[in-house]
Parts: sequence; structure tokens; C-alpha cells
Amino acid sequence: MRRPPLSNDFSWSKSRHEKFSECLRSYYFYYYRSWGGWEADAPKDVRELYVLKKLANRFSWAGSIVHEQIKDVLLDWRAGRTVDPAAVEARARKVMQDDFRHSRGKLYWSQKYRKPFTGLVEHEYGDVLPDEAWKQNWETVRAALAWFFTSRWPVIAKSLKPEQWLEVDAGFDFAHFTLNGLKVFAIPDFAFVDADGTPVVVDWKTGKSRDGYDEQVLGYALYVSQRYRFPVEKVRASLVYLNEGKEQDVQVDLGAMASFHQHFETSVAKMRSLLKDPATNTPLDASAFPTSESLSPCVRCVFRRPCGREAAVTAQQSSSQQVA
Repeated sequence: MRRPPLSNDFSWSKSRHEKFSECLRSYYFYYYRSWGGWEADAPKDVRELYVLKKLANRFSWAGSIVHEQIKDVLLDWRAGRTVDPAAVEARARKVMQDDFRHSRGKLYWSQKYRKPFTGLVEHEYGDVLPDEAWKQNWETVRAALAWFFTSRWPVIAKSLKPEQWLEVDAGFDFAHFTLNGLKVFAIPDFAFVDADGTPVVVDWKTGKSRDGYDEQVLGYALYVSQRYRFPVEKVRASLVYLNEGKEQDVQVDLGAMASFHQHFETSVAKMRSLLKDPATNTPLDASAFPTSESLSPCVRCVFRRPCGREAAVTAQQSSSQQVA
């Protein structure tokens, strides 16, 4: 039996809000114009946008590698298996080497690869980077994993009884909840119940602390509260900065939740104001989604070519290299 066609339903996530806030044209390409690009008979421009939206930049790639490895480690510990940190590091390095070769050859245009990774925007646009930049990318991964294994988290994870484990990066198909009738995606990297019966959500970070991360883990707290029926104010939330070796507890109380709800409602209202038909999630014409005023977001944007800003970004990068 043939499956019914997928529908592009409206939903909300922190990443969607950030893309909307940064550049409306990129948002339009990512969530609307690229829809259906996986189909064999998709129009050429739609297919191009779909492939481009799957590309990562080298920084997010490094972060995803760390997350993937820690996820596998936690699942091994959950199953009672022994983990060798040296083997984890070696596996991460091998995955990155294979990813790099696949991306450098731009094989993502013609071949399927591993689902979490397609290719890198730096290769697609021929960005000139010194070898040291790629070495530093690996060092970010290596250092994050090394700190993780010497932190308190292995002791905590290995001490958990089976019933204390909630989730380990469960993915989009599972980790979502409903807020004001709208599907909200929230995927905690690690969620468990501690010895005192307190639910804990953890988010691993490989970058530096910045505004907005608190709201992300508040979303995780709401998700865990709703799915596992805990009072939301009982949930503890932690941001763990693996490369800085520090942790930050995020206040989860009724005041913080009220602030999150307000942020959510404002964000949704702005997104829906650009829909021709909110019931079917049909957007207004592309002209309603202008490009960002600044070129800053374009430097790391996967859509700089279809957007028409590739030449401007290249010129800016060349100018910066000459000054340096």
C-alpha cells in the first residue's frame, strides 16, 4: 500500500525561531521552498534547496560528532556494556575522516551517506581554509570527549538503575510535545531521574555560552514534564559546556516558564503572520521573506547561491583574507 504524501505541518522549535529571526529568506527556503526536494520528480530548484539545507558548517559538524559519540557511550552504559574512551576517540576520528572525504568530493549531490551527515557548506562553496582550521575542528571534538570522560557524568550515568533512565537523544520522531495546540520539538541530550526522584535534563554544548540556551533547556523541561508527568517546577536542567569544562544550572520555576510561554507565543505569532493560509501552513510569496540586511549570516548560510549573495560573500571573504 502506498503511503499518503507527507504534509508540511507547522511546528515550533528553538532552531526554527533562530532561523526566522536571522534571515527570513533562509527561513523560507528551509521550511517551505525546499519541501518535497527528496522526490525523484522534484523541480530542479527545489531539489537544490533540499540538498543544500542538509549541509552543515564545520562548527556544527564538530558538535554533532561529539553528540553522536556521547549518545552511543550513554546507550552502552545503559545496556551495561564497557566503554573504552580511546576507542571512542578513534571512532570519532575515523567518522570525521570519512565525512570529510565524502563532503570534499561533493558526493552528497549523487550518493546517500550516513543519515546524520550529508556534507559541509565550506566544500560546497569552495571556502578557502588553512589546514589548521580543520585540525582545530578535530581538536574541538577530541577535547570535548576527553573532558566528558573525566567529568562527573560517567559516574552518574553508570550508577543509574534501569528505571532511572528516561531518554538519550531520542530524535524528532519521538521527542516533541504540545503547547497551545502546537507541536513543539524538544530533544534533550540526556534525561534521567536522580536518586532523590528528581527529573534531570542535560544539554551538551561544544561552543561557548550565549543567550538563548536557557530557553532551549526550559523547552526540554516542559517536554519531560509533559511526557513523564512530572511537575515542571520539579525538573532540574543543566547546560554542560564540554570544551570549557563548566556546567550551568538553569532555573526552572513558574516565572521562567511564564517567560518561555511569552517568548513562544510571540515567536509563533510572527511566523504565522507570514502565512497565506495558517490552516494548511501555506506561506506568502517569496517577496514576503526578504534577505537579511547584513551579510554576516550569509557567510555561514547554505543558501547563499540560490539567494543571489554568493558573489558578495566571496568578495567579502577575499577582502578579509587580504586584510589579515
